[in-house]
Amino acid sequence: MSTQDPARRRIVALDIIRGFALCGILLANIKPIANAGAVVISETSPKPGGDDGSVWLGLLVEQRFLPIFSLLFGIGFALLLRASEGRTASPRLLLLRRLLALLAIGVAHFVLLWQGDILSTYAVMGILVLLPSTWLPRVVVAGLSGAFLLTSLLTGDSRFTIVAGLFLLGAALVRYGVIDRIDQYTLRPALIGLGFAAVAAPVLWWQAGMQADDRLFPLVFALGGLLLAGVYVCAVLLLLRTPLRPFLRAMFAPLGQMALTNYLTATVLVLAVGRALGSAPDTWSTTTVLVIAAAILALQWIWSTLWLRRYRHGPVEWLWRWATWTRRPPLRRSKPNQPTNLPTR
Repeated sequence: MSTQDPARRRIVALDIIRGFALCGILLANIKPIANAGAVVISETSPKPGGDDGSVWLGLLVEQRFLPIFSLLFGIGFALLLRASEGRTASPRLLLLRRLLALLAIGVAHFVLLWQGDILSTYAVMGILVLLPSTWLPRVVVAGLSGAFLLTSLLTGDSRFTIVAGLFLLGAALVRYGVIDRIDQYTLRPALIGLGFAAVAAPVLWWQAGMQADDRLFPLVFALGGLLLAGVYVCAVLLLLRTPLRPFLRAMFAPLGQMALTNYLTATVLVLAVGRALGSAPDTWSTTTVLVIAAAILALQWIWSTLWLRRYRHGPVEWLWRWATWTRRPPLRRSKPNQPTNLPTR
């Protein structure tokens, strides 16, 4: 365990969870991205029918990883606020610059590559919800999180209210000190994960018997996504308390540390694969989707691992930090015991 201030050390468990979620996001987004330029398909809209593999993807993948990313974004935002306090006279102005920079990246991604971009949504909801929440007591933030999540379930909205709710939940977890102790828990994620799984099982069984045009489908689909996302996060946290931790760190942490770079480059790679294959993405089998995802993730893992041996941040992450702090951060890794002028998160 690092002896650094928790606000300044990098929390490896978060990188691992982020890398794991990145894999699921890519798997869910391959067909929607490949359809760019034709009919844009939301990554949160499952398609009825199809082969058995597509049914399982609908149950276990679609809308199951976006909640994890949203939660992590709220956590990262709150950690950065805590790290920047005392280091700058205007920490909220710094956060606003960060969100505006993300908005610029998201708009470019939306206009140039794919209209299913989520970064612009994150930036806008960050400005409208996360930033104002920094002036509120943590108990109010937690309460608003629950209200937004309940609203998302009742309305079937999986892009705005659910993102707002998970943003605030992540911020509340930081403010209550949960994230500082995330590597120390074993019993809690086990019990919480079992609770999520016990409720998720009948919800997924219910979803499996429904059609996308059923009146209650949006509620069941969104609820299943939240519950299964919770199961996934708890399962990863439990595995990190086992001898598998070094393997999980080597496998997922590089992807997670360069999640923004990998999210953007995945769009380019999927579009290139789609053009190379030539066939309509809607006709791709589940096996084809899995092979494409595995190939892209393998390439990104190699790239991320090699890059991070020499550099502190991914290239897009580095530019994002530059825009956030308005001064160029160090990119190459420091020599041992060489101090840095910027917090690690």
